[in-house]
Amino acid sequence: MDRRDFLKHSALATAGTMLIPSFLKAHQYNLNNESGKILVVIQLSGGNDGLNTVIPYQNDIYYKQRPSLAVEKIKVLSLNDEIGLNPALEALRGLYDDGRVRIINNVGYPNPDRSHFRSMDIWQTGSDAKEYLSSGWLGRYLDSACTGCAGTPHKMLEIDDTLSFAMKGEKVNGMALLDPKKLYNQTKNGMVENLVKTSPVNTGHDPVSYLYKTLADTKSSADYLYQKAKVQTSLTEFPNNELGKSLKTISELITSGIDSTIYYVSLSGFDTHVGQRGQQDRLLKLYSEAVAAFVNDLKKQGQLDRTMVLTFSEFGRRVKQNGSGGTDHGTANNLFLIGGPARNSVVYNEAPDLTNLDGGDLKYSVDFRDVYTSLLRDWLGADAKSILGQDFKGLSGLI
Repeated sequence: MDRRDFLKHSALATAGTMLIPSFLKAHQYNLNNESGKILVVIQLSGGNDGLNTVIPYQNDIYYKQRPSLAVEKIKVLSLNDEIGLNPALEALRGLYDDGRVRIINNVGYPNPDRSHFRSMDIWQTGSDAKEYLSSGWLGRYLDSACTGCAGTPHKMLEIDDTLSFAMKGEKVNGMALLDPKKLYNQTKNGMVENLVKTSPVNTGHDPVSYLYKTLADTKSSADYLYQKAKVQTSLTEFPNNELGKSLKTISELITSGIDSTIYYVSLSGFDTHVGQRGQQDRLLKLYSEAVAAFVNDLKKQGQLDRTMVLTFSEFGRRVKQNGSGGTDHGTANNLFLIGGPARNSVVYNEAPDLTNLDGGDLKYSVDFRDVYTSLLRDWLGADAKSILGQDFKGLSGLI
């Protein structure tokens, strides 16, 4: 097959082998991460209802505004005398009791946007509400931490078949895959191996060269990931669902010694305009049990102290329930940081103030980029200001 046939037929795309331009990866770069610390990001897509996740169970306004949607006080898993967890998060409560959870309330940004797509772009790029960036905050971390441009090519991995905006840098990108073994088997296709062997040399930066380069780098990564991951098997039984399988893959990659620093995974379904209680409770239980299995597996393998898990959603929901047993798009929300060395779990800041709303929405008191700053600066040891483009203070004592 010559280059013209390669482009004409685009067999790598039409055959479903995901070796296509959207399947992007970090191209042979070294990452400065001497501490060996790892960040795992879990995205709850759709706008998770924070008030029914971390519940102000002693606040009468919560029950007045949600007469059929509020979680009954007796069922709440209390954390202090103000707030507690949704009972669907029982497995997460176990991690809290083990000193592995930090809960941050009222997280948002100025002039919030209620569009799923725009708000997710803001969170994934770390931009202001009126600012449009072409790269993600984790991608820029990879850009800034890259030196030498030699070595293994997979420093950021997303367990998915497409790459999130957060993982795309200005110079390099993360890599998306669903399963190391499946990817390896697909790249062992005879046509793929022949194309890599016969790829043209010094063809410049034209589309053909780009496709050949992407193909060669993908095959190299697939070989590396498969050889490393196949020797490590999880010691824990994970839930048999998509998130559970994804976190099992991440756990096995971490414990195998792969030198990736960032992992990314998503759980969708949180746009609960109708019949929220059943849908959200099911998703929170799924999330909680998968994360608990992940954390406990890393703990058994001696990897938990160097692993931090960030869980976020693009926005919260309105305080007052709607007429369909659900909630509509809101603004500020809570997020979780889970993992790292054992210490006292905390609710980092004040509970939402339900007496001081912005047109029916919660007011933010923590800018999400202060959370990013703490993670970049205090966990990963990076220059947060250069990555985020502004000098955020971070959150004292968070990490």
